[in-house]
Amino acid sequence: MSLFICLLILFCCDLNLGQSWNESEGELTCPDSCTLQSEFLAMKKKIEDMENKLTQCETKFINSESQIEELKNQASKKVIFSAAVGGSGSTGPFNKDTMLLYSTVITNIGSAYNKFTGVFTAPVAGVYYFSIFYHSGGEYEGKLLLYKNDQLMIMTHDHKSQSDTADNGGNAVFLQLQPGDQVYVRLPANSHVWGHGQHTTFNGFLVNEM
Repeated sequence: MSLFICLLILFCCDLNLGQSWNESEGELTCPDSCTLQSEFLAMKKKIEDMENKLTQCETKFINSESQIEELKNQASKKVIFSAAVGGSGSTGPFNKDTMLLYSTVITNIGSAYNKFTGVFTAPVAGVYYFSIFYHSGGEYEGKLLLYKNDQLMIMTHDHKSQSDTADNGGNAVFLQLQPGDQVYVRLPANSHVWGHGQHTTFNGFLVNEM
């Protein structure tokens, strides 16, 4: 198409040259169509340069979109939570094992912990770190059990004592989880923990996605 336009302009230039014979001076003069040809070629070059710049801008825009999407994906994979047992005093003792609700959420990046059920649900496959801590009085056992699905993983425990009026305990573990695996804490029968002042906490975070 470009070759056709150029040939057309040259053809027009030839016609004009035939009409531009200066009889008085005996020489040919360059008509306006030759100038038009030069302007056309210059404009064509500018258009090509603009097309190249637009292509570069489009490439940069696509790369920026990819980077933004990657950052969003990385952000969505951050999983960190920390929650405490609420209340104004002791939780328990109960006559059977009871799911412990950590209703005071301190941090919940990724929203994997549910304060209404007390259950952490793994959003992605990976290695996670969990820790549990408690404070209690000595009149009953202080004891917590951490489960992965229906399997007991770790526990922390102190016997009741008439002389020791304040007990503290804790434990931690790394767990390899699949999406949908659940981690939670049970308060065993006839044991208790102290909820006031955020003494008793349940914490976890994603260490490495797999």
